[in-house]
Amino acid sequence: MSATTEPDETTEPGDTVYPATDRTIPTRARQRASYDKDVVHAILDEGYICHLGFIRDGAPVVLPTLYARSGSRLYVHGSTGSRPLRMAGAEDPGLPVCLTVTHLDGLVLARSAFHHSLNYRSVVVHGTAHQVRDEAERAAALDALVDHAVPGRAADSRPANAKELAATAVLRLDLDEVSAKMRTGGPNDEPEDMALPYWTGVVPVARTYGAPVPAAGLAPDTPVPGYVTSLS
Repeated sequence: MSATTEPDETTEPGDTVYPATDRTIPTRARQRASYDKDVVHAILDEGYICHLGFIRDGAPVVLPTLYARSGSRLYVHGSTGSRPLRMAGAEDPGLPVCLTVTHLDGLVLARSAFHHSLNYRSVVVHGTAHQVRDEAERAAALDALVDHAVPGRAADSRPANAKELAATAVLRLDLDEVSAKMRTGGPNDEPEDMALPYWTGVVPVARTYGAPVPAAGLAPDTPVPGYVTSLS
């Protein structure tokens, strides 16, 4: 981050796992759950989009948005006019939320329709989100959001001006009640299905980046930054 004040990244010595709670223990396939902080953080750091769930007027709402992790906190991007940002204002107790991030790693094709599955890595965060009002923390969080997408980009672009900052808001969500869940490996066919003549296996799914496409009006001699070419 380019800001001088960074969000808190402190953790207790030896504190390597998140505590399991009633909300973070899966009801199915508990063996796939992990509370290891390194595992959780790696899944979060690899993603770009989270889904933020909350209750509005008595009904559930789930919104996709940008996020970034800074130590033991997540920062979520939003507009100052958006409903969740208003509901999570600094003068109230905050907004109870459930935030999720998921990566798809493979299509698992079994011999039976029932055992078709997906290989994936996911994180679920429960907590109370608060709107960031402190200017230094908000500036650091906005830099983190840019650098989370493309590391190094925040320092290589014009900072937001006063009008842009007035239209932009950030939610802070502490990583306290968190779990990861993962599936790996092949299909789990029934023994009696093993002789069936259907192809079975895993189709890997991976994220790729194409060649950078310059914007209209970019000076022809403007080089592509190394942090962009390094993505591919």
